[in-house]
Amino acid sequence: MIGNPDNDNNLEGPMVFIIIGKAYEIKGGEGIDLHILLSAADDDSAVREALNALTEEGFVEADLDQIGMLTEAPVEEPHASAYQGALEGEVAIIRFDS
Repeated sequence: MIGNPDNDNNLEGPMVFIIIGKAYEIKGGEGIDLHILLSAADDDSAVREALNALTEEGFVEADLDQIGMLTEAPVEEPHASAYQGALEGEVAIIRFDS
C-alpha cells in the first residue's frame, strides 16, 4: 500500500520559483543577467510565464539556466520585495546591469 506521495504538489504554501538566466534586448546583443521570481503551479508553467513576462518587457531572446523553488522568504533586497510580488501574483524580474 502506498502512503502519502512525497512531491512538490503537497506544499502547504504557494510555490514560488526563482529562474536564473540571461536575456537579450537585441538579437545577438549583450545579455543582461536576470533573476525572475514568480508563483506558478509547476516548473513548466513558471518557465512559460517567465518567458511571456520577458517578451512583454521587450526582450527578444532568453537563456534560462536554472530553475528552483524558494522554500523561505528572502530577507535581502531586491529579492525580498520580488518574493512578496510573486506571492501577490506578479512576475518579478531582477536585472543585474553591468
